[in-house]
Amino acid sequence: MRWWKVMGLAGFVGVAATGVVIARAERRRRAYTPDQIRERLHSRLDEATTEQPAGDSSGS
Repeated sequence: MRWWKVMGLAGFVGVAATGVVIARAERRRRAYTPDQIRERLHSRLDEATTEQPAGDSSGS
């Protein structure tokens, strides 16, 4: 095979692999119900508001 055929085949395989990864991530993201997403967002907000940054202890 010529090098350009190998490069073309490698590019095609790369695009296909990227599509598989994106499809898996999308499927995992859509598996959550709206209530589960809301609960996760609320818990992340609670964690963010309870933690104070290290430089914020001056009180000014």
